[in-house]
Amino acid sequence: MCDSLNRDYQLCEELGRGRFGVVYRCYSAAAGESFACKSIYKDSLSSDPIDRRCLDTEPKILHLLSGCPNILRLHNVYEDATYIHLVTDLCDGGDLFDRISSVGRFSEPDAAAVLKQLTSAIAYCHRLGVAHRDIKPDNILFDSRGKLKLADFGSAELFGGISEMSGVVGTPYYVAPEVLTGRSYGEKVDVWSAGVILYIMLAGVPPFFGDGPAETFEAVLRGNLRFPTKIFRSVSPEAKDLLRKMICRDVSRRLSAEQVLRHPWIINGGVTSSMADFA
Repeated sequence: MCDSLNRDYQLCEELGRGRFGVVYRCYSAAAGESFACKSIYKDSLSSDPIDRRCLDTEPKILHLLSGCPNILRLHNVYEDATYIHLVTDLCDGGDLFDRISSVGRFSEPDAAAVLKQLTSAIAYCHRLGVAHRDIKPDNILFDSRGKLKLADFGSAELFGGISEMSGVVGTPYYVAPEVLTGRSYGEKVDVWSAGVILYIMLAGVPPFFGDGPAETFEAVLRGNLRFPTKIFRSVSPEAKDLLRKMICRDVSRRLSAEQVLRHPWIINGGVTSSMADFA
């Protein structure tokens, strides 16, 4: 194990394993608190230049975004002959996927609380010219106090100026239709994904799905957003209004992250009764 890592942190129990490495809890005596250490096995990346690029990009982007309380903070990076070690905030409150699986459907105030924190993180990214491009419940973590932390910036990309984003990235249920067309696209792909997450929190099912990724992609491209009466009978018109404006195929009419934060349903914590003030 890396000498400098061992000097600064005491590695504790294993928290989980992924395709490329292991996540441990680690303790800093100097800080008096615990963190997470993601140890990535270098040889697992050597055969795929895309995976290597993601690993090179993620620390740089996390450093850029370190001022946002709703984004996973990278504290240190260490490297030895075998591993790269990323020390981040410890999020031991699970992820949003687990919460959706256990709860099924959220109340509107609970869904609004999650979406406000998520969209605050997305808006911060966009202000600094970063698109996440893989917003999904698995990448939305919670710390021990319940604060949301957006994580996994391996697919993130810088945009703006002469730089345009392209390439099919993301996860079938949550990917925006313009990502699948082969043309360039903008940062509002993250707003679409957040809208899909809101739909799932309120309905318990995704708005677009099929038997396998190909059929799901076809459903996303059709983009026929529906609110089945049996499921959405108790969902407010204001929540449906926000969903329509986030999960909107016309990118020019889709809300920006900043506009989502100004929507009355968000401002009033999911209990607003009038849309009169929203332009």
